[in-house]
Amino acid sequence: MNSVQTRSAERALSSGTWLIVCGAMLYSILTVTPLMADHTAPKWAWTAPILPLVVDAAVVIVVKLDDVLARLGGHGGTWPVLLRWMTGLMTWALNIGDSALRKDLVGVAVHSVAPLLLIVTAETSLAYRRALAAAQAALQAERQAERDRAEQKARERAEQARADAREEREHAAMLEREQRDHEARLARERAEQEARERREEREARERTEEAERESRERREREREQREQERLNLERQAREHVETEQREHAAKAAREREALLARGPAQTKLAEDEARQIVSAAYEAALPVRQAAELCGWSVGWVSTRYAEHRDPGTGGAELAIASR
Repeated sequence: MNSVQTRSAERALSSGTWLIVCGAMLYSILTVTPLMADHTAPKWAWTAPILPLVVDAAVVIVVKLDDVLARLGGHGGTWPVLLRWMTGLMTWALNIGDSALRKDLVGVAVHSVAPLLLIVTAETSLAYRRALAAAQAALQAERQAERDRAEQKARERAEQARADAREEREHAAMLEREQRDHEARLARERAEQEARERREEREARERTEEAERESRERREREREQREQERLNLERQAREHVETEQREHAAKAAREREALLARGPAQTKLAEDEARQIVSAAYEAALPVRQAAELCGWSVGWVSTRYAEHRDPGTGGAELAIASR
């Protein structure tokens, strides 16, 4: 039996049980209400349906809770059994009460059908539910066992696959080690051969470099000797030029001092002589007015000459303006 069939059987059992319970309740209410009305004070006759309704409600509670407990695989103990049989007997007694008081055996038999059916149905449905719950639990246990076996087989296959893969990896690693050892041996031999060749090349290169170094050193010594001779000649020429420059500067300084030592001119000197005095005054950083007193020319003319010395490019234009 699979889970679909089990659920279908449970639905059929539940539907049939509740159909019988509802029919028995309705029949009980209709049967017991006149009896209760005959044995109740007239002003309380309207309460006649309450007692059968309460008894049947107890039946509903018992059936429902038995259903839930059976589904969960539990057992309520003695009190649920006592309540189930007590409510069943109460329903049976109330249903046959009127016929029994009238000593109507046929009525007792007829009115016993629904209560007895309800009692037997409640017990039978409970037994069926427990049997179905046990069957479903066994089915689930069997499925779980099958799943466990399948998982165990899968784990064994995976373990075997891992073992095979490990063996393959070890074999591949062994082959790779052998290949690496072979390649390493060949590499060492090549390295030794290359080292010998490099050593021979290095020795030959060292000999060649030694010869080239000796040649370079010889050429370097000759070049240094020529460079030293050139430097000596340049130093001698520079010293000669510096000597001449110092002599020329000393001579110019003496001439400038002589020109400046003449004192203020009494008359306007010749332009060439005045220019010499202005140039000496500019080099001596004398004021323009003092230079004008030394040469006898105007302050403006002297300022123009000072400007020529500061900016030689403007000398021609200023000279033209001064001559006009």
